[in-house]
Amino acid sequence: MQCVFIQLRCAPGRTYEVADAIYEREIVSELYSTSGDYDLLMKVYVPEGKDVGKFINDKLLDIDGISRSLTTLTFRAF
Repeated sequence: MQCVFIQLRCAPGRTYEVADAIYEREIVSELYSTSGDYDLLMKVYVPEGKDVGKFINDKLLDIDGISRSLTTLTFRAF
């Protein structure tokens, strides 16, 4: 599994609705509300061999209320 962090900016007043929709899809390991430029931060494990971009587009970014995302890939360095 590849660990990926995704930050989401939500339309005003839609953060809780977006968070509920994410939990319903059962794809997130951890989900946090954050301050700053993005509203939510999530930790997702993408199955080995899956295309990360396609996985995120197919499983997450079609949720109504998401206006922007920022994906951070992780690498095993230690």
